[in-house]
Amino acid sequence: MTPSGVMIDFHGEINEEKLSSILSDAETKLEENEENFKKSRKVYNILVESLQNLFHHSDAFGDAELMDGIKKRTTSFILAKKDEEYNILAANFIEMANINPLKGRLDKVNGLDKEGLRNLYKEVLDNGQYSVHGGGGLGMIDIARKSGNKLDYTFAEVNDDYGLFILKIKV
Repeated sequence: MTPSGVMIDFHGEINEEKLSSILSDAETKLEENEENFKKSRKVYNILVESLQNLFHHSDAFGDAELMDGIKKRTTSFILAKKDEEYNILAANFIEMANINPLKGRLDKVNGLDKEGLRNLYKEVLDNGQYSVHGGGGLGMIDIARKSGNKLDYTFAEVNDDYGLFILKIKV
């Protein structure tokens, strides 16, 4: 781990091979740096969900550039630890038309307490609706439940068609 606390710093196009590599690296670093197995597993599970979101839910496909040589499929992922707190940052490009629906789902999750999150999780599990990626929308609910914190997110406008979705998670 570097003196700044950054354990993993990834910027680029994510694919299955890189996803596996990042998760393997994260697991090793968590095992080396965390004496609390339960917390280590919690952080790892949140990492899995965060990286799967980057891999499956980026709206930007193709090799076209958005700005300054950055391709639409570029993602960013950072895992850092300061004192006893882990911080995860995940960012990917998203079509502008998808920002408000995502913001609505995130605000709904953030508006719930522990019991409300548990009930929403069960409700989503039971509704039988799945996205084109095979998920039912459980990812952000699961991240909020496991982290025990609100989802800190931002959207930055990139151009008329795309924005940048930035999710910060504290564990």
